[in-house]
Amino acid sequence: MRAETGESDSLSHQSELTPLRRSRAKVAPLVVSSEEFLAAIEELQEGVGPLAVDAERASGYRYNSHAYLFQFYRRGSRIFLIDPIELRGKSEIIEEFNEAFNEELWLIHASTQDLPCIREFGLKPARLFDTELGARLAGFPRVGLGPLTEELLGLSLAKEHSAVDWSIRPLHPEWRAYAALDVDVLIDIYDGVLRALIEQGKNVIAEEEFASILDAPPPAPRKDPWRRTSGMHKVKGRRALALVRELWITRDELARELDIAPGRLFPDLAIADLAVATSQITIEQFNSNGAEMIRTLPSARRKGVEHIGKWQAAILRALELADRDLPPMRSATDSLPPVKVWREKAPLAYARLTHARFHLQSLSHELKIPLENLISPESVRRLIWVSEKRTFDLDSAKAFLLELGVRTWQVNLSSEIIVRALDESEPLIMKDEPTDSQPEE
Repeated sequence: MRAETGESDSLSHQSELTPLRRSRAKVAPLVVSSEEFLAAIEELQEGVGPLAVDAERASGYRYNSHAYLFQFYRRGSRIFLIDPIELRGKSEIIEEFNEAFNEELWLIHASTQDLPCIREFGLKPARLFDTELGARLAGFPRVGLGPLTEELLGLSLAKEHSAVDWSIRPLHPEWRAYAALDVDVLIDIYDGVLRALIEQGKNVIAEEEFASILDAPPPAPRKDPWRRTSGMHKVKGRRALALVRELWITRDELARELDIAPGRLFPDLAIADLAVATSQITIEQFNSNGAEMIRTLPSARRKGVEHIGKWQAAILRALELADRDLPPMRSATDSLPPVKVWREKAPLAYARLTHARFHLQSLSHELKIPLENLISPESVRRLIWVSEKRTFDLDSAKAFLLELGVRTWQVNLSSEIIVRALDESEPLIMKDEPTDSQPEE
């Protein structure tokens, strides 16, 4: 059967892979001091070609988004693991690194994840090759570092330390060995991805994409981030929303103070459960048994219960709010309506969207570029939504898309398809109807 054949092929492929447990390149001793960092800079300068870079954070453990380990490698040098804790804020030696390498080509896998902590430390790459994004543009079916290592190098990477707490000191030797692997394979992966891009004539558009990552401003802070609390579907009424807001803000302030990931301090589910429970009682009732409600909440963590007074104060603030000060059920936003309501509320826009989506998907398959990389679905939806009140020709559509931040190569490939779709008035019947969701990476 087909499923069995696929499973057999997968197992066969796995058996042909060589496990990579230790890096092929030599690894220098862990760099912790300024003197060791300067020596690492000198040796890396003696290497050749691009600079492979990776960073490890303590996501899910710490509130901050600092890097707790940097990995650097060039051909002809050893792999260097840099402990940035003692080096943080030492601008002179950090600038020496920048002077030596910021004009070199930096290889980073899924760079949008690591660039914020790289820049926060003070490093300033000016040239970038993102191997994950490059692999997407080249049409690789799986673009994680592990799958690319398997497909391009015939090696399998260890995965057992991918979610450890990198802020722990001392760093375990097996963690350091694991971290070295990421940059050990990165240059070879770059060679394979670049070769595929050149063969397909996509290297120029890839360069434009990489440059746009470096030029992109930091994301704007989310409005009302507390509204994204998991479990909000349980929360009914404005009073309950106020409780979520006060608990979320209190948790965020305390988590920042303690430098602990908010979910480890007091999970989202505990916030939602507590908001639902306390929205139905009076202040007097809460004063009499509120502490016990929090202490016995199944979804609360012991760490959070230690700060029971904080949660009590937050709940009382929300319960004491006048009705006029309660948050609205929905915040004001310039977001488009969900596509699922377009069919009834905006049938012309919906019809146009189905045609644009169909033909863009066809182009995506033809070019072997994922649709979300060919052009942002949000940009397509926004232009089509506006088209009900504004007429677009090809030039004005291109200008509109560029203003939204769509790259030139994307505009050149997709704008004619979108403009042609604006002539349609009847929707296509599609197996996969347009949605607001983006594919997971």
